[in-house]
Amino acid sequence: MSEQAIKGLAVGGHGEQQDPIAEAAARRANLAQFFLGDPQGWKAPTVAYEGGAAALRDAAEAAGITLYVHAPYVLNVATSNNRIRIPSRKLLQQTVTLAAEVGAAGVIVHGGHGLKDDDPEGGFDNWRKCVDRLDAPVPILIENTAGGDNAMARRFDRIARLWDAIGQAEGGDRVGFCLDTCHAFAGGEDLDGVVDRVKAITGRVDLVHANNSRDTFDSGADRHANFADGEIAGESLLHVVTTAKAPVIVETPGGREGQAGDIAWLRERLT
Repeated sequence: MSEQAIKGLAVGGHGEQQDPIAEAAARRANLAQFFLGDPQGWKAPTVAYEGGAAALRDAAEAAGITLYVHAPYVLNVATSNNRIRIPSRKLLQQTVTLAAEVGAAGVIVHGGHGLKDDDPEGGFDNWRKCVDRLDAPVPILIENTAGGDNAMARRFDRIARLWDAIGQAEGGDRVGFCLDTCHAFAGGEDLDGVVDRVKAITGRVDLVHANNSRDTFDSGADRHANFADGEIAGESLLHVVTTAKAPVIVETPGGREGQAGDIAWLRERLT
């Protein structure tokens, strides 16, 4: 990708779902990430934007805003617990279907985790089964996570095994990767050369969640910080963004104002 393409990267933040277009405008961004409904609940996803899915799709297109949907946090398609895994598959399908209706570029979903005594191979195979059965009109982007000893996507050796399993599923080539800088750092993965290491496993980085970490390296804590306030050096965050050359979402504290500041910091250094 050329230097000009780097300067033109889609950059935005995660905002309220009632009006993602206004959220992007407040951040002076050309990208918006949001939830479709309650991120901590199991109810079917809904579009909060006035006029519904078609109105949001048309408004985003008119404004030049790229939309991304984050799946609910409760989803865990890897677990051996049927009471969680089966509803997770259903809710993921509903989310992906509705995300396509709003014109989203992708759906971000956490890698999930197995139970304490589960063989992780079962979790990887549950992901394969999920992808095999998923009708995905938009890509799902699996995000690395910060904590959990039996997580599917914390350590990169686990991500490699997960990707091997997904590669065996029909539609596995439609699954992308979302690299979260806070999660990688807090999860114990050095950010130096992290993009190349991810691409060696997945062949791709489709999206970057650019977040600083409130906590120290390998803490296992998923606590985001603003760029100037966390444990990750600004140069490391910038290096990930410029190396990945993928759209960037800022999920830092402070709402519109806090994220707008971090987006401005990033854009200044991309010009």
